[in-house]
Amino acid sequence: MKQTIAVILAAGEGKRMKSRKSKVVHKIFGKSLIEWIYTSVKEAGIDESIVVVGHRADQVIECMGDRVKYAEQKQQLGTGHAVMQAEEYFKDKDGYVLVLYGDTPLVTSKTLKDVIEFHENNGCSATVITAEVDDPTGYGRIIRDGNGNVIKIVEQKDASSEEAAIKEINSGMYCFTIEHFVKALRMLNNDNNQGEYYITDTIGILVEMGHKVGALKLSDPREILGINDRVQLFEASEIIKARIMERHMRSGVTIIDPASTYIDEGVEIGIDTVIYPGTILEGNTRIGEDCIIGPDSRLVNAVIGDGTEVNHSVILDSSVGNNTHVGPFAYVRPGSSIGDKVKIGDFVEIKKAEIGDKTKISHLTYVGDAQVGRNVNIGCGVVTVNYDGKKKHKTIIGDNAFVGCNVNLVAPVVVENDTYIAAGSTITDDVPQNSLAIARERQTIKDGWVIRKGMQRKE
Repeated sequence: MKQTIAVILAAGEGKRMKSRKSKVVHKIFGKSLIEWIYTSVKEAGIDESIVVVGHRADQVIECMGDRVKYAEQKQQLGTGHAVMQAEEYFKDKDGYVLVLYGDTPLVTSKTLKDVIEFHENNGCSATVITAEVDDPTGYGRIIRDGNGNVIKIVEQKDASSEEAAIKEINSGMYCFTIEHFVKALRMLNNDNNQGEYYITDTIGILVEMGHKVGALKLSDPREILGINDRVQLFEASEIIKARIMERHMRSGVTIIDPASTYIDEGVEIGIDTVIYPGTILEGNTRIGEDCIIGPDSRLVNAVIGDGTEVNHSVILDSSVGNNTHVGPFAYVRPGSSIGDKVKIGDFVEIKKAEIGDKTKISHLTYVGDAQVGRNVNIGCGVVTVNYDGKKKHKTIIGDNAFVGCNVNLVAPVVVENDTYIAAGSTITDDVPQNSLAIARERQTIKDGWVIRKGMQRKE
């Protein structure tokens, strides 16, 4: 089987983005533009990708890491020149080269598979990915012969009136047979007003050499859309969003209002889960079956079990078990693990804490740097006092403990199994099993104090 290599061009400056970042590292639904095209390449079964970097190369390399190989275009002298920088990776190989762009996130793996298959089955030296659009202004026109083969690509400025009326356009993406492509690259020149080497010229060179050039016309022309500014970034985002939403809904997820819902590409959601409006699901979030998420909830890299509800809450880099209720207005911070059949109620904050099964933390409570056992009841206004001004310390609460309202647990402290802590207590020492801890001053009444001190409140 012949090898296919992808060359992804990512050296351009992208001035119209008006950004300090490389254009191709701007993100759509959790993935950079270049990662979208790279994912399509991988899903098409292409294992080797060469990224041509130039402007802000460090950002592109940081984004892609060791997933790809790199070639550097030190001077931006056209698309043909960019591909020349990658020639060392494929010049002695037998197979095909896909030439793609780091700012075209909408191209699907199916299209890439189709163009390789078309190229191979039709014995082409080059295959152009094309699309038919209502307004082809500004694009190169595809000129075919009577057999449907491409004989040339005519740019807008060079097109006759008859050629300008053609609506089939060049996407700028190609599949080449390596042997012929290398020869054509070496014949490129920059004899034009811009002094640049254009990959488009290789098509004419191959035709003149007597090689066959084909064209695969896409059914959805939106796949070829490139990103040049923030408006086009938004337009592409809307298309990708629709794809993501449709995939989840066809997989058994109810999304009540897709327009007001944000779901990153990497998110997984089980069947019969309902996503309410205003929900944001980011990163590697995984949600089980039969859950209710939202409204107005944000989950980032969260793992949620089956049958769990998250209402008006935020969960970051944490896990929540099965049949648990979170919210409304709860905040689960990174490093937390919440068990099954737990209640995390309104205005509860959990930080780097482990919460055992069937535990209830119903409202207005902070549990940080803590290990909480099974079937624990933590009352309103409880605080694990974990910070002494220099270091964080851990609170451990055993199984079946009952912590009354407005209790301060000053860490490090251990509350053992089957204990009670009286409301209003500040606990600084460990509480042994089966004990009741009371740490508050006895109530004192001073009769007439308000009058003697002149402290009456008047309207």
